[in-house]
Amino acid sequence: MESSTSIIEKGKKRLQMVILIGIPLLVLLFLISIAFGPVRMTLDETYHSLINIINYGPQTGHERIIYYLRMPRVLAAFTIGIGLSIAGAVFQAIIRNPLVDPYITGVSSGAGFAAAMAMTSGLIVASVSANYAVPVAAFIGGLVAFTFTFIIAESSGGRAINYVLGGVIVGMGFGSLTTIILIMSDDRVQRILLYLFGSFTGMTWAKLWIILIPVLVLCFIVLLYAREFNVILLGDEQARQLGLNVKRFKISMLVLASLLTSLCVSFVGIIGFVGLIVPHTARMIVGGDHRLLLPACMIIGALVMALADLIAKMAYVPIELPVGAIMTLIGVPFFAYLLIRRGKEYAT
Repeated sequence: MESSTSIIEKGKKRLQMVILIGIPLLVLLFLISIAFGPVRMTLDETYHSLINIINYGPQTGHERIIYYLRMPRVLAAFTIGIGLSIAGAVFQAIIRNPLVDPYITGVSSGAGFAAAMAMTSGLIVASVSANYAVPVAAFIGGLVAFTFTFIIAESSGGRAINYVLGGVIVGMGFGSLTTIILIMSDDRVQRILLYLFGSFTGMTWAKLWIILIPVLVLCFIVLLYAREFNVILLGDEQARQLGLNVKRFKISMLVLASLLTSLCVSFVGIIGFVGLIVPHTARMIVGGDHRLLLPACMIIGALVMALADLIAKMAYVPIELPVGAIMTLIGVPFFAYLLIRRGKEYAT
């Protein structure tokens, strides 16, 4: 039987491999993503266009397409993949259930309802331009949904399972309201459905920065508490004996992960399965130590999300498919494989 030290050392070596393989793959996927689209370019043309953009700014038509449309889009895909993967890992650790995902607290349903309301009612949030009305409404809706979940969970005992059940209740409620809006919205149904299934269409540099900086900051905060996540997995009683304020830590991380999820949902819509399968995949590669698991989630999440977006925009040109639907098609068989074939290999 392997000692805990040897398991950790093996996990460190595997994390190094994830980094050594993952970063070049991210660079390659970045180049492919900005080369392929309705207007295709070779990788060589793309590389030289990037050099020209760095040195002189976007000058030609192709360079403007790369800089203004494709670069912010792929960087947003990397960011959302990282954010949802970290949020998923947090929820799975706190609730100690491998089947939960970042939307377990009803955040997605609340965001979807608020976004649908903004699209159908012409809602413009005070002092916010029309371009940001839907994202702001979705962000607020996600936080409102989590607030309801928090109140229900705390009123019923405050245990992790209460957050799951509270999230289910809140999610069903907001989901029903969204369905009613869809039935009543007529000509705006397609736009609402595109949001509900996720899309990176319309991503700009201004929107990217609004997502990128907060998501990376929140992910960095989670990384700082990697040891505490390991302690939580030992059980609440042992965690208390080791000096951790279990209740405060769990609530803080649930709030942080819900805030992270709301940020990811606000601009690109609801994209499922990333926060479910990426932590599983990372756990199978590097083990259950969150000091290794969380960095692996960031790299794998960025790769998976960018790949799904690339498939979404290239599978049925000139029509772009919802990236959330593509992610689900990837996730369902992959998760079934993990569960059936390799479930016993999960580190505890």
